Amino acid sequence: MVVSTPRPAGARELLAEVSEYLPPDRVTGIERVLEFAVEAHEGQMRRSGEPYITHPIAVARLVTSLHMDPPSIAAALLHDVIEDCGVSAETIRQKFGADVALLVEGATKIDHLPDRALDIAQQDAETLRKMFLAMAEDVRVVIIKMADRLHNMRTLEYLGDDRRRALARETMDIYAPLASRLGVWQFKWELEDLAFRWLQPEEYRRVATMIAAKRSEREKYLRQMESDLKEALAAAGIKADVTGRVKHLYSIYGKTRRYAEQGRGFDEIRDLVAVRVLVDTLADCYNALGVVHQQWHPIPGTFDDYIASPKESLYQSLHTSILGPGMRVFEVQIRTHEMHQIAEYGVAAHWQYKEERSKRDQQYEERMSWLRHLIEWQQESSGTDDFLDSIKTDVFRDQVFVYTPKGDVRVLPAGCTPIDFAYRVHTDLGHNIVGAKVNGRMVPLNTVLKNGDVVEISRSKTPRGPSRDWLLPSQGYLGSSHSRQKVRQWFRRLHRDDSVERGHEQLEREMKRLGIRELPSDFHKSLGFADAKDLHAAIGSADLSPQRLINRLADLVPAPEAAAPAPTVANPAKTPTYGSSGVRVLGASGMLAQVARCCRPLPGDSIIGFVTRARGVTVHRADCRNVHHDAQDRLVDCDWGPKGDIYTASVEVIAWDRVGLLRDLATVIASYGVNMIGVRTLEQADGTTIVQITLETEGGRQFARLMTHFDTIRGVISVRRTQG
Repeated sequence: MVVSTPRPAGARELLAEVSEYLPPDRVTGIERVLEFAVEAHEGQMRRSGEPYITHPIAVARLVTSLHMDPPSIAAALLHDVIEDCGVSAETIRQKFGADVALLVEGATKIDHLPDRALDIAQQDAETLRKMFLAMAEDVRVVIIKMADRLHNMRTLEYLGDDRRRALARETMDIYAPLASRLGVWQFKWELEDLAFRWLQPEEYRRVATMIAAKRSEREKYLRQMESDLKEALAAAGIKADVTGRVKHLYSIYGKTRRYAEQGRGFDEIRDLVAVRVLVDTLADCYNALGVVHQQWHPIPGTFDDYIASPKESLYQSLHTSILGPGMRVFEVQIRTHEMHQIAEYGVAAHWQYKEERSKRDQQYEERMSWLRHLIEWQQESSGTDDFLDSIKTDVFRDQVFVYTPKGDVRVLPAGCTPIDFAYRVHTDLGHNIVGAKVNGRMVPLNTVLKNGDVVEISRSKTPRGPSRDWLLPSQGYLGSSHSRQKVRQWFRRLHRDDSVERGHEQLEREMKRLGIRELPSDFHKSLGFADAKDLHAAIGSADLSPQRLINRLADLVPAPEAAAPAPTVANPAKTPTYGSSGVRVLGASGMLAQVARCCRPLPGDSIIGFVTRARGVTVHRADCRNVHHDAQDRLVDCDWGPKGDIYTASVEVIAWDRVGLLRDLATVIASYGVNMIGVRTLEQADGTTIVQITLETEGGRQFARLMTHFDTIRGVISVRRTQG
């Protein structure tokens, strides 16, 4: 049955496009689905005022642009009928088959998210979790969802500002990186540009205006480059298709930011254009590269051979940047037509309509191996934070290609170390690594690996297990979420009682460092644990990150209403008084109160007053060693009054000595709006340095957060509060 005229906008174009690569019987099947979708959405309108059916048709056209198979196109047309039209999955199954029904159900599940029940990080994690689980079952679901998002981004102007920004942020954070990871580049570029338009409208207009200013000149230059390159390749007997393009807006925006940091302007950006060369054979790729380098001057350090070392998505191409006429830099990409099919369509190439699949099936299995690993890791992860971390570090980050001594390639996220490499080879090798050589030289285990490095691992002869220091971000031992999870699993398997005891000791040590005497009775609940023992076990087994624990300690422990129990004077005053120090003296009305210089208490600390003979009440931390608790008659109860004064506090930082350490400490201090009134450095024989800093701070909570931030600075070993 054919849809009766007049057809909805885009329907004729859709059928014409599917007819270009599908046989007539398959086109007829798509027509049947189209008719059903039109009837299901009858009477529904979009915010733009258009009939709603125009949206699923547009999504189906995007899926068709990837030459996807008929079930994918059908599911794109039906992706909203379950949720918006009350059509059951069983009805779809009966009319169009189980394959289409499963795809529509999968797309509907991703849609169904509790927008307000979760914060942004949790929403992102839940969206990603559903995306990856859907991909594990059938990656076509996610391709349909990317097409759905792309069309929604094209029509974003009809939504309110808050909703626009929320969708644009999610697109930039999730959908564009996912399109990149799956190799669907035509979706990735447009998703980025559209999200950029709504997230940073002024920057978007600025970049667009700068590009438009010299568009005709740039296009003329591109046509000349295409012509010159075609002529040079033909002279060498190489048959090639040559096309040029201007890079997309968001990519150029990234270049403008990097240039601005170097004090350079937009006019100095030379590599705004790229030329693509498609040839017939692998040998032609390298022959064409030789022609390009003979014709123009190659820029050192810009050549990448993704044919010899394909990306994990199976992307293959030769990349080189050259200095062309007029001293303009442009990039040349060289690949075969078959490689281009994978490069353009990514994972969607596997699901393109074809009769024979055997070779593509093997490539698809290789392409999706990273996804199977990710699903395994996320099942082992202990929560939202771990899953988001694994996505951001192991999936969405750039990759490096390193080699075993035998020449086998290992693909790692950028920023990885020899320990990450060892874990990628085998978990047991990671647990027992004792040393590493990179390119034949011994290196520290926190050395960051680069493209082309040859890595050789030395392992312990006896089982030893990982170090807890590897989990400290400030030490830089691990760059992969996969490795961090393996280390945590190892500690988790240790005897629980040992973990509980060790965690209790670590918690008490951290409390002492932050000047906290006791915790609220429900502190464990604030971190999601049923009781204190579970909390201690999580700390001891490294399941709970030190950063999260310290943040919670600083954030949740309130300033006490009164000092810790201490002896009181015989005749306390009825009305407390406030001193200029911001301290409330409960037992000595009218007396001058001043903060002790020995321990420098801060608001939030438990305090006690000591009546001196000449200077009124001196206020100490309750655990100060200089307080004479045997002088009962001279001790008074104190607590912090409401006055928001500035207080002096001291901190000691021990770190590996390096250039820029003081600058980094000062930058952190300035970011908190805290005054640094004194600093002293003591260099040690072991290569460390002790930095003693005196600060003016608003109180204990701000000071605790500052110390926590110090802990994340590269090379910092320990941070503690001192008494003077």
